[in-house]
Amino acid sequence: MPQIMVEKLIKTFQVAERSTGFMGAVKGLVHRKYRTVNALDGIDFSLDQGELVGLIGPNGAGKSTTVKILSGIMVPDSGRVEVMGRIPWKERIESVRHIGVVFGQRTQLWWDLPVIESYQLLKDIYRIPDRQYKNHLDRSVELLDLKSLLDVPVRQLSLGQRMKCDLAAVLLHSPKILYLDEPTIGLDAVSKLAIRDIIGRINREQGVTVVLTTHDMDDIETLCRRVIVINQGKIFMDGTLQQLRSLVTTERRLIIDLEDSAVSLSDPDAELIKQEGHRVWLRFDPAKITVPELIERIAKAHPVRDLFVENPPIEEIIARLYGGAEQ
Repeated sequence: MPQIMVEKLIKTFQVAERSTGFMGAVKGLVHRKYRTVNALDGIDFSLDQGELVGLIGPNGAGKSTTVKILSGIMVPDSGRVEVMGRIPWKERIESVRHIGVVFGQRTQLWWDLPVIESYQLLKDIYRIPDRQYKNHLDRSVELLDLKSLLDVPVRQLSLGQRMKCDLAAVLLHSPKILYLDEPTIGLDAVSKLAIRDIIGRINREQGVTVVLTTHDMDDIETLCRRVIVINQGKIFMDGTLQQLRSLVTTERRLIIDLEDSAVSLSDPDAELIKQEGHRVWLRFDPAKITVPELIERIAKAHPVRDLFVENPPIEEIIARLYGGAEQ
């Protein structure tokens, strides 16, 4: 049986509308108009224990709404949701014992308290036994390198430091499921790498199921074996990254470093993307010409220093997918 099951999930919101200007504001006070927004429009998916899934989509696609319903914060209009055999919003107290939720721009730590005191309060809230609390705290401090931060008030932490402390906080009660909503938003490159490494280790070593929503495609490529693409409240794709690429395009990229930067490289079966000095970028369809054939042809025509083949950037794939979905 799946650990998380979602069937025909629907959630709508009523959004107030008003005309511009002073008279519009006055009319809005007397007779307000509303329009219905379909945040989720009948989505279906299921997750097994230990999966690490990327939930991606443009702003307003329904990602955060999905996470809030799965964690019991929000109640849907209709549909079926079961998380570990429970309905999250009906059995909230029991459900939250087994989940952890991190929102990138919010914190569950107390702003003016040292980090360790927030952890002690969470220990009491979750009724974590003393030995279990110590073991989990010691493991998180080591995993996240938090020893120097425990006595620092939360308000004095950098965003990256706070994110690591928030991750440690949700791990104290040994959740079986982690919902991470934009956990790397606003972080510098070093902090992003650290957070990604931590998420991957928690999933691999502890078997924790992770649902990750993000706009950072490096998060997706680094961590996720499966992606669910949501747009306009509907699921447009559910599969691997390779399946996502194949759905949009079969294109490959050949990047070549030429010996002579003055050469203008061209090939009938490849399109020139750009050329900067010695380096040339080509796109081609491997169904029309194989990689060895294209390399052999170019190497015969021009002296080559180095070359390599890659897929189009995942950001470009996602942008194409969104563009096609909105047409």
